[in-house]
Amino acid sequence: MSDWLQDGTTFLFIGDSITDCGRRDVEAPLGNGYVRTFTELVTARWPERRIEWINKGIGGNKVSDLHGRWRDDVLLHRPDRLSVKIGINDLHSSLGGAPDAVPPERFEVLYDEVLGLTRRELGCPVVLISPFYISLNEGGDPFQAQVLDLLPRYIEVVERMSEKYGTRLLRLQDVFQEQLRYRGAGTFCPEPVHPNHAGHTVIAQALLETLES
Repeated sequence: MSDWLQDGTTFLFIGDSITDCGRRDVEAPLGNGYVRTFTELVTARWPERRIEWINKGIGGNKVSDLHGRWRDDVLLHRPDRLSVKIGINDLHSSLGGAPDAVPPERFEVLYDEVLGLTRRELGCPVVLISPFYISLNEGGDPFQAQVLDLLPRYIEVVERMSEKYGTRLLRLQDVFQEQLRYRGAGTFCPEPVHPNHAGHTVIAQALLETLES
């Protein structure tokens, strides 16, 4: 029995478009991605448990956006469990040199602040999901090469935050790299950032395994 998935708990997910997946539109309230698949896996395995699921993902978000809405979208809900998946938009903003870019150093500062606030005000168990990029760049695409070169710095931030705050950690880049040993990237995504149903299923299953370990 997983201590994470107890009867009567509230489990909140927050993140970017990969978490959102239409949850604010036709796929309300959980979206049609890994969040919904994860909840379905849990329900199938433990039908007797009543768990409240909340999805607060918003497409295009960076950790700076999460920082700005943390009180309204996380703290006010008083979740018993929290999952955070963020980073790929921060990386892209850094590569693009946007005015609101979030380079790895700022990514770490803002991530640290929201997790510190969560510890002080909620003290609930947290799982961090590292950013990923579903590509081996076998075609030598220059942009994909840039992303893959910079991605480890964002992943390292998430790993440091997990160690600092004693969270569970899902290393999704490693999960997908293992999958890509056997199948092409097109099995899991139409492009490297946004998974298809198969890709979201991989995430949901990996998250369940992380929380059961």
